[in-house]
Amino acid sequence: MRLPQIQIRTTDIQMDLQIHNPKQHIEQPKATQTIQQPAAILDINTTRGQLKIDSSQARRDLGLIGPLESSRNYAEKGKQELLKGISRRAGEGRQLMESAGKGQGRAPIQSIAKQNHGPKRAGPYNIKFVPSIGSVKIDYTPGKTDVNFTPQKPKIDVQVNKPIHKYTPGDVTGTMIQRPHVEIDVVG
Repeated sequence: MRLPQIQIRTTDIQMDLQIHNPKQHIEQPKATQTIQQPAAILDINTTRGQLKIDSSQARRDLGLIGPLESSRNYAEKGKQELLKGISRRAGEGRQLMESAGKGQGRAPIQSIAKQNHGPKRAGPYNIKFVPSIGSVKIDYTPGKTDVNFTPQKPKIDVQVNKPIHKYTPGDVTGTMIQRPHVEIDVVG
């Protein structure tokens, strides 16, 4: 006995698809940044140094003295010469008194005259440095310098910019070119 057979034929669907891809654009702008560096604060305080020079002794050595001191010096020198003159005359009087009446005649007066009016020898010659060494006195007090430095922190301002995001979604459109089809036949 013969059994009937079934034949099945299929036709696939055919489509024409129009595919538009999605588009995406992402951009990250740079951050907006401002930086300022304020100048440091610099404070300098100084105390002046003091230089004292005393040249009065050097001026005296050169003979440059003021009128008051000059008057005092001349008065002192006159007083000393007066005392020397008194002393000399007292000595001469004592010398005359001791030799008086001894039959010397004029001999004591002549010896006193020779003492006073004979050639006098000058003192030894030597080199003298004018002004004398160490006659200028110098006193120096150094000054001070105080430096205060205060750094300033930088001022930084940052603004973060949001990313720019553009998205265009994709699209698919299709047209059916051939419809699907199934044929079933029974063969005997």
